[in-house]
Amino acid sequence: MVSPILELTNINKSFGHVHANKDINLTINKGTIHGIIGENGAGKSTLMSIVFGLYQANSGEIKINGKETKLRSPKDSIVNGIGMVHQHFMLVENFTVLENIILGFEGETVFGAKLEKAKADLKKLCETYNFNIDLDATISDLSVGFRQRVEILKSLYRGAEILILDEPTGVLTPQEVDELFKILRSLKEEGKTIVLITHKLIEIMDLTSQVSVMRQGEMVGHTKTEETNKEKLAEMMVGRSVLLRVDKSEAKKGEVVFKVNDLSVKDDLDVIRVKNINLEIRSGEILGIAGVTGNGQTELLEALSGIRKVESGSIELFNKKISDKQNYLNPKMLKEKGLAHVPEDRQRMGLISDFKAYENLIFGYHDQEPFSKSSILKHKEIHEHSYKVMKEYDVRPNSPNLITSNFSGGNQQKIILSRELNENPKVLLVGQPTRGVDIGAIEFIHQRLIDMRDKGAAILLASVELDEVLSLSDRIIVMFDGKIVGEKDNKNVTDRELGLLMAGVTE
Repeated sequence: MVSPILELTNINKSFGHVHANKDINLTINKGTIHGIIGENGAGKSTLMSIVFGLYQANSGEIKINGKETKLRSPKDSIVNGIGMVHQHFMLVENFTVLENIILGFEGETVFGAKLEKAKADLKKLCETYNFNIDLDATISDLSVGFRQRVEILKSLYRGAEILILDEPTGVLTPQEVDELFKILRSLKEEGKTIVLITHKLIEIMDLTSQVSVMRQGEMVGHTKTEETNKEKLAEMMVGRSVLLRVDKSEAKKGEVVFKVNDLSVKDDLDVIRVKNINLEIRSGEILGIAGVTGNGQTELLEALSGIRKVESGSIELFNKKISDKQNYLNPKMLKEKGLAHVPEDRQRMGLISDFKAYENLIFGYHDQEPFSKSSILKHKEIHEHSYKVMKEYDVRPNSPNLITSNFSGGNQQKIILSRELNENPKVLLVGQPTRGVDIGAIEFIHQRLIDMRDKGAAILLASVELDEVLSLSDRIIVMFDGKIVGEKDNKNVTDRELGLLMAGVTE
């Protein structure tokens, strides 16, 4: 009989007036992969942060291997065999892999034989789980997928028997997701216990044996994965039936309103990442960009939105050239002309996380009516607007005065989307629109994009979620190594065809 390794009883946690966890009861069995799902703001990450010692519960009991345990800090949790890989990685970018792993646990390992022993132990762990990590590599030189492996390796090196992963696939490519799942299954076979926090139901069905569902701070159900399905889980999460597909009619395309001619763009290392790209978007259509992360999509969107300069080529908006190498785009000017941009990286470019939600909800539009007059902000109107759009987009909690960093990742994404989509732009550039967003919000965002298209907006959509590109797009271009290697009408294309193009196979 499988024994519980972690038991939570009547866990409560409040942040001011926000009751994040309400009488939570949860049992996780040893040597299993246990999924915890729920909408953004349901309390999943808060609950697991209590288990990892980042927060302390206001009341309740935690047992590890049947013994009541007080977890007052992450150090307490690590000592008790608990490790956590956070949604946003906790790594020092200019340190090596080895330095990051021993950071905080150096003791006498900084020099000499003990450091060599630490390195040998880590190499053995890498071989055991097929991590293929260079311990001397600098974190800034690693892909997102390898940075995640470093976080997992760090927890294993510190003796983790329970490994908590918070939205682990939100920033991974499909190939990296497959590699991660191989690692997690291997860890399970070794007797480790995995707690998977996610909103992706396909991952729950594929990977877990048990799943627990949270809604609005409460635990609303537990079930064996084999005894449920995606539709039932979605309904438990949201409290209503959810459409798991995009319902859209045939696009009614108009004139070309946005055009790119022979565009080339360099990255921050002065390397050409976008190579002589040509594309055009008509009003009333969604043009999707498919491709593995790192093939120029990011630099393309940044150049088209005025964030990154153009190396060569030109950009036209409403049949008027607005940018080339001599004439830089001005993001403010673009907004005034009706172009909006949802950046891929919400932390770095979409938000100022130390500012309040109501401030982030108007950035870029703050000097316009109804938010200001004669350069003076109109706070009453701003707050009324903030409450309205936060309710419409179901941002939780609906607290415009809350510091933005205190919202979950998915709710931060909703703040950006509500800010840009609420202005009803004529042209929308959107990168990873549903990254880290729960299933109920995905349904809403997808429908909003379709509604914008049907009202005549021209939308350029870049997403690493191939299903999302296939569901929303009317036409699809595929990028590989900075070039467009194929264009497909969405009526008959298959994910296999797109997958081959994404891998650079053009014949």
